[in-house]
Amino acid sequence: MTTDKHACDVLVVGSGGSGCSAALTASLAGADVILVEKEPEFGGTTAYSAGVIWIPNTDHAKAAGIEDSLNQAMEYLEAEIGNHFDRAKAKSFLENGPRMLSLLERETYVKYILMPTWADYHPKQPGGSQGGRSLLPEQFDGRQLADRFKQLRAPLPTMMLFGGMMVGRDDLPHLLNCTRSFKSALYVAKILARQAFDRLSHARGTRIANGNALIARMMLTLFERNVPVWVSSPATRLLYDGDRVTGAVVERDGAEVEITAKKGVILASGGFPANEDLKARYYSHLRDGKNHRSLPPPGNTGDGARLAGEVGGGFGEEVAHPAAWTPVSLVPNSNGGTDPFPHFIDRGKPGVIAVDRRGRRFANEADSYHDFVPAMFEVCRDDEQVEAFLITDHHSIRRYGLGAAPPKPARLEPHVTSGYITRGKTLAELGEKLGIDGEALAETVARFNGPAARGEDPEFDKGNNAYNHFNGDPLQHPNPCVGPLDTAPYYAIRMIPGELGTFAGLRTDPSARVLDGAGTPIAGLYAVGNDQQSVMGGTYPGAGITIGPGMTFGYVAARHALGLED
Repeated sequence: MTTDKHACDVLVVGSGGSGCSAALTASLAGADVILVEKEPEFGGTTAYSAGVIWIPNTDHAKAAGIEDSLNQAMEYLEAEIGNHFDRAKAKSFLENGPRMLSLLERETYVKYILMPTWADYHPKQPGGSQGGRSLLPEQFDGRQLADRFKQLRAPLPTMMLFGGMMVGRDDLPHLLNCTRSFKSALYVAKILARQAFDRLSHARGTRIANGNALIARMMLTLFERNVPVWVSSPATRLLYDGDRVTGAVVERDGAEVEITAKKGVILASGGFPANEDLKARYYSHLRDGKNHRSLPPPGNTGDGARLAGEVGGGFGEEVAHPAAWTPVSLVPNSNGGTDPFPHFIDRGKPGVIAVDRRGRRFANEADSYHDFVPAMFEVCRDDEQVEAFLITDHHSIRRYGLGAAPPKPARLEPHVTSGYITRGKTLAELGEKLGIDGEALAETVARFNGPAARGEDPEFDKGNNAYNHFNGDPLQHPNPCVGPLDTAPYYAIRMIPGELGTFAGLRTDPSARVLDGAGTPIAGLYAVGNDQQSVMGGTYPGAGITIGPGMTFGYVAARHALGLED
């Protein structure tokens, strides 16, 4: 029974990047906003992520002298997305992305850094960019959130070091070079000292980066603007009068609360990666009884699709892939279970290759994670499980690390003892320990090593584009991504499929309004982020193509709901 009633202009369901963007945009326009979050922590999947946004043609890029245009970006998206390309939605995203970023950087604590060498994932496509469309959040001092810092969703355990220290993308070069550069050694010493100090009073480090920093910056602005943010408050049903959505019923503190939203309800609940029934319907490898491990939070159970479906909202599954794939390895934890580690960067390093159960390479290891997993699906089509093995030698693992195992001077032995890393004195022994064809593995490495010594990979052309190079080693010549595996002992990590979030979702128009089965907008109802069918059509054109559009359509939805369309 409803025991309380509230009214607002805009109700936002979900506290990830897209929901926060919608709430901030509406609040900055003078609207009364309530943001509700199902989980006891705020931040959603964004808090787990790198927080990167893909926004072409920004003021950042112009200031850096990077030539780009809406037409070039549109050409690239059309080439990437193909049959699933929606020109009107793509135009809305490309036009509004720079506006959204400009507003948030001007009026909130949100701050981004341009990544001028972070190329599009397929930079050789028409309209592709060699860099400047992906931006990384600036790091942040979590202590500014005061007691609310405890409510900020922590990153994945595998993405932190030394009892809760976050590592940002801009920290990595210093960590990799701390034994070879005084400047890097001093940098690492400072962040370790900060971590030690933090642990005297906090459960984890307060020097935060990536998506954690983005969410903290957005939330601090919301708190200072006195926007109500209710955690542990799931939306259970929408209020619908037959003509428009007028609000929602939310469970809070054991009671039902009826929230009237005069201008609109914006769904940003994170898609369905924790809904086993929906995943079994849309993930073909799960229908075939094969393995998988999800990265997003457990609360992302498809609430947006359910809520909208109850009032006639249509679900769009016309995508190239239903989710954003990434290979993950499983790191043993102190509770007897495992935590997933996503393999974004290490596959691109020299001295690293990936093989299947037959000990054979099957893909360019430096390609996008979203490209790599479908290659795993294909090579494992007739196998009981979907799996691949990252193989490296002693030189490379101590230079770059591998998976959750950090480089020198950190100790490698605990990861070998736990079984996360497998080690063999020879490649044949390594293969035997992995349960794969060791003789074939040795033959594969021998065939790879000859050309690799010259920086060449005639089989899969690893290191063939600017994106490959971005994840390689700039000090490795002539190819940043290719080097031989020739220093015993040898090491391996087992990888399986995982996903970063879902691409299938609610059908929407260019204003992010939810469409019914006939393609008609449902008045007062919007869907953004992973609740919305991806504007990328299930493809992955570059770093930040989930959060960038999510935040942009959050901006678009809020402005449309308030009658402020550009």
